[in-house]
Amino acid sequence: MNKIITKEFLSENVVKLEVEAPLIARSRKAGHFVIVRVGENGERIPLTIAAADPDRGTIMLIIQQVGKSTRKICALNEQEYITDLVGPLGQATHIEHFGTVVCACGGVGTAPMLPIAEAMKQAGNKVITVQAARTKELVILEKEIRAFSDEVLITTNDGSYGMKGLVTDGIEKILQREKVDFCVTIGPAIMMKFVSLLTKSHQVPTVASLNTIMVDGTGMCGACRVTVGGKTRFVCVDGPEFDAHQVDFDEMLIRLNAYKELE
Repeated sequence: MNKIITKEFLSENVVKLEVEAPLIARSRKAGHFVIVRVGENGERIPLTIAAADPDRGTIMLIIQQVGKSTRKICALNEQEYITDLVGPLGQATHIEHFGTVVCACGGVGTAPMLPIAEAMKQAGNKVITVQAARTKELVILEKEIRAFSDEVLITTNDGSYGMKGLVTDGIEKILQREKVDFCVTIGPAIMMKFVSLLTKSHQVPTVASLNTIMVDGTGMCGACRVTVGGKTRFVCVDGPEFDAHQVDFDEMLIRLNAYKELE
């Protein structure tokens, strides 16, 4: 069991938890995730490790309340316990000196982007973060992402904060003024699809961190399978990051929507 050290609401439905997990805190890298479970019969939920403090022995998890299981996790308070927490899982982000890197994130996708932006900056890249949300109230972790970015461009659908428009509008603005050497995108699948189409048209290498349905997280169940470059890949063990220009996003969207009625 893993104790919750601190809890903070970042918005009405998004909660930040600092959780005691010393072994994971020491070994995690950007891109890694954990699977958590609340209650002996609870659902297994994958969550990216947004940050870690090896000295405190804690990791930071950002959870959006969208269903029964995420609401159960978010209902926990400080000094209470998460039943199970397994990780770090998945493949770490490939980090190198690319040059100018655009980090394009939407909604709670800012959370998994945070350690990637940090690692890209530490590798000597110029990091430009494009952070998108529907409204100003849904912009999260702005202060934290700015600490690892040379520039942050915020877009909101309604224009209540930053530039009015979508994440692709922000990326297009950057592409028009300077050369971009690499792009990382994390957010809703439909957002990542259109980011990929845009960067492909500009011949900018791009990776996407996929958020498929996941059960065991070890490659056994096959629930997280996606088609990348015409081949089946498992997001939990082969990913979560893949060449965005090779991902079959249309197939992925169909699979993601398969259980909408049950949800």
